[in-house]
Amino acid sequence: MTSATSKPALPHRGLAALLAALSAVGPFSIDAYLPSMEEIGRLLHASPLAVQQTLTAYMVPFALMTLWHGSISDALGRRRVVLWGMALFGLASAACACATSIEALLVFRALQGMTAGAGMVVGRAIVRDLYHGADAQRVMAQVTITFAIAPAVAPVIGGWLHVWFGWRAVFAFLVLFTGVCWLLCQRMLPETLPPERRQPLHPVYLARSYWSVLTSLPFVAACLAVTLNFSGFFIYVVSAPVFLMEYLHVSATGFLWLFGPLTFGMAGGAWLSGRLAGRMTPVRTMAWGFAVMGLAAGGNLLFHLLHAPVLPWSVVPLFFFVLGAALCYPSLTLLALDLFPAQRGLAASCQSFAQTGGAAVNAMIAPLLWGSALSLAFTQVAALGLGLAALIVYLHSTRMTRLPSVASVAS
Repeated sequence: MTSATSKPALPHRGLAALLAALSAVGPFSIDAYLPSMEEIGRLLHASPLAVQQTLTAYMVPFALMTLWHGSISDALGRRRVVLWGMALFGLASAACACATSIEALLVFRALQGMTAGAGMVVGRAIVRDLYHGADAQRVMAQVTITFAIAPAVAPVIGGWLHVWFGWRAVFAFLVLFTGVCWLLCQRMLPETLPPERRQPLHPVYLARSYWSVLTSLPFVAACLAVTLNFSGFFIYVVSAPVFLMEYLHVSATGFLWLFGPLTFGMAGGAWLSGRLAGRMTPVRTMAWGFAVMGLAAGGNLLFHLLHAPVLPWSVVPLFFFVLGAALCYPSLTLLALDLFPAQRGLAASCQSFAQTGGAAVNAMIAPLLWGSALSLAFTQVAALGLGLAALIVYLHSTRMTRLPSVASVAS
């Protein structure tokens, strides 16, 4: 491990936990208020569609701003961007807690989305600043394990806060959570990008850099593979109120039925990826991941073709699907970042934009797909098929161009 400044980096696990906490802010903000959607609509006199749009209002700015967090950190340094992003997110969360109309909530959710991704995007660049090869894959896997807890814990915490104190308590909790993250960063987060390695924010330079990254076939293919893999289960996340409460008949405090398997699957796949780092090539690791996802998606579709949705069998395949996706995630993430070693922050931004853009699309189209559990299962199979096609394109293009940075990681 090499540090970019005189201030020592945290040990592997400490750094992974801190970066995962920062990355968890985004998904926590998505999932924590899902059990409160019905009450938000009732108390703010809004239709279910209008309340659903508060999710879209968050996701679209979140996706757009991920394009900039990393490039700004390439110019100003990693630590400064993280601290400012977390501070502004906390203020936006406080405003959400005070909203008195659905229109105000939409605006403040958009402000949340603009700032929530700073820790997630810059955190990836920090990992790659400090670690290389198998070490980078292990740390990214540790980040993923800790990060995986957020989507499961968020709706459970949100559900109980909703029952005890009402929907505003969910956003008040986000203020407290963000405040703790900010204090930890202020005390412990190292600066990993020294001034001599920073890149300018000049518009011409940025335009050329974004063009170079976004027109790189292997980079785009790797990003699409990750995005589509996660879309295969994220469609269930944004459809959770319908899937769980209408089809599986669970209460507002029973969201753990879905988010528990998703969490354990994510953590299990990331743990396996870390254990396999240095023992198995990234390509072979990804092949196993896609095989697991294929079996899970096929089983999910077959079950819902033959049977009505029921616990626990409607969620068991989702555990294995997420396990396979998480097994692929660290390798795909690092292979994409290594295509642009001098512009990791900008590349991480583009990578995060693809993933969050996919999540935003899921949020927008979810009402069209949650008509039945079978339609959700079909969507999962389609996403996996497209993700596999993207991986094949990535492998083919990197073999043709023989990129040394990719070869060194895969060796």
